[in-house]
Amino acid sequence: MTVDKDYALFDAGTVTLQSGQAFPGMALAYKTFGTLNARKDNVIVYPTSFSAQHYDTEWLVAPGGVLDPERYFVIIPNLFGNGLSASPSNAAARFAPGAYPCVTYHDAVAVQRRLLQEVFGIEKIALVYGWSMGGMQAYHWGACHADMVERIAVVCGSARCSPFNQVFLEGVRAALTADPAFKDGRFTEAPRAGYRAMGRVYAGWALSHAFYRDELWRQSGFASLEDFLAKTWDVNFSRRDANDLLAQLWTWQNGDISRCDAFGGDLDRALAAIRAHVLLMPGQTDAYFQAQDNAAEIGKLTGARTATLRPIPSDYGHRAGNPHNIPADCAFLAQAISAFMAQ
Repeated sequence: MTVDKDYALFDAGTVTLQSGQAFPGMALAYKTFGTLNARKDNVIVYPTSFSAQHYDTEWLVAPGGVLDPERYFVIIPNLFGNGLSASPSNAAARFAPGAYPCVTYHDAVAVQRRLLQEVFGIEKIALVYGWSMGGMQAYHWGACHADMVERIAVVCGSARCSPFNQVFLEGVRAALTADPAFKDGRFTEAPRAGYRAMGRVYAGWALSHAFYRDELWRQSGFASLEDFLAKTWDVNFSRRDANDLLAQLWTWQNGDISRCDAFGGDLDRALAAIRAHVLLMPGQTDAYFQAQDNAAEIGKLTGARTATLRPIPSDYGHRAGNPHNIPADCAFLAQAISAFMAQ
């Protein structure tokens, strides 16, 4: 383990991925909050979401907040491909041009488990909490490492990427890769037009019909719809390396808790393997991680200690699950998680 800035790096060594490809020096960036108790059972794992680094999501970790570091030892593992953990932007030189490996959620969660066990000696997790791609990782934790996990909270996520969700992501990918900087399967320079096009496509999916109809962007101080789009979505993805974005899009599209040797593609069997308490919190107006997906999953969680479906009643679409500066949605999450942890 090496320490850099405000986070640490766990060097997993050479990791054999699900694909069979070897990934040398596969580093996992993570940040911790709070204190690990003597029993090492006050652990919350909080994986990151698409394009996010821990800087973007750690606001949820606050005394008295949704994830309270005064009670819990919170670990944020950065998902591979986000520019801090192993990603095309920092590890592509280890591979032939255009041959950067495809990394699955199974690969990511396996390394996260090693981090917990090898660095901290953790064998029990009180909660895996995740939003969006983080929620998909929470599901993978519950299915693949049921021996460790007491609770999972899946916020605006699902057990696998639905066909509808995959089509949404194809639109995002097409907008980004239409930029002339995309050559021979990778970006050779920053795709300025591609970033903007990707953001404009994403804006229509990330927020709801009601959000735009009722001009809720005005609550954040924007003067017009164009002002909102230009100052947020036009620049949102340009802070990330474009090849990193493609790597994470692949992980997202291929997300499926059953796509492994243990379950052989049988989603029902994978869901039934989860033994934790499960809280599914879809966004009521989420366009791509739709509430109906979680509604279909909950009846198949036959091995779970408890399974609760609690949609977030919000007009903020997918963003309701990461409600920075949305007080009502944040309060809803805080109350729901507090009650869930009391079970």
